[in-house]
Amino acid sequence: MNVKKVNFFQKKAKDFNILTRLYQLYALYVLFLPVFGTLFYNFKIQKNSPLEKKPYIIAPNHISYLDVFIVNYAVGRPLAYMAKQELFKIDNWKQRYVAKNIYRLGAFALNREKVGLSTIKTVKEVFKAKYNLCIFPQGGIRKNKTIENTNEGFIYFAKTNKIDIVPVGLSGLETYNWKLFNKQKVDVKIGKPISWCLDEKEIFKQWCEQICELTGYENKYAQK
Repeated sequence: MNVKKVNFFQKKAKDFNILTRLYQLYALYVLFLPVFGTLFYNFKIQKNSPLEKKPYIIAPNHISYLDVFIVNYAVGRPLAYMAKQELFKIDNWKQRYVAKNIYRLGAFALNREKVGLSTIKTVKEVFKAKYNLCIFPQGGIRKNKTIENTNEGFIYFAKTNKIDIVPVGLSGLETYNWKLFNKQKVDVKIGKPISWCLDEKEIFKQWCEQICELTGYENKYAQK
C-alpha cells in the first residue's frame, strides 16, 4: 500500500470486506490476545442483552490505546473505526507504519474540528457493507473515571443513518500493567442498545447513564 496516495478520510463499502475482517481477526487472535490476554491482562466480558443481527454504532468510553482491540474482542463483529486524523500522519516511517495498519484494520480519518463530507459518506458506506461503526464519543483517552467533555457527534451519525447505539463500558485499564503473569482485570460490559428514534438529548443522557452504570464512573452531566 502506497500510503502517500491514500485518502484516509474516504472509503467505499468494498473497502470493508472479508480481508479487512481477516486482518482484524489476525491482529486480535494472533498478535493481541496471545500477548496481552496471556501475559498481562484478564479480560472479563459481560453482555447485558443479546444484540440483533444488524449494524450498530458501538460507542465505548476511552481509557487506553488497547481499547480498539478489546472492543473488537468483546463485540465479536466486523468493525470500522472512526479515528482522529492525527493518527494518519505520514511524515516518517513510524507514522506511515501506524497509518497503514490502522487503515487495514478498518479505520478512517476524522477531522474533529470540522466533519467533512467524505467522512459522512464513508459512514454510510460502512453500514452499506453491513459493518458496525465504532466511535469513541470522548474523542480521546480519559483516565479520570469521569464522563465529561464528550462529543455528541456520534448521535448525528446515528440519526442520519437510522442506526441504534450500543454503549460499551471499559474499566480496569486506567493504568497499564507490565508485570508478567500478574494479570490485571479489565472489565468490558456491553450495554443495552439506545434507539436512534429518541430525542438527541435523551440519547446522550442514556449513553452517559449507561456508561457510568457499566463502569462505576462519575457522571458530570448528571450534575447540570
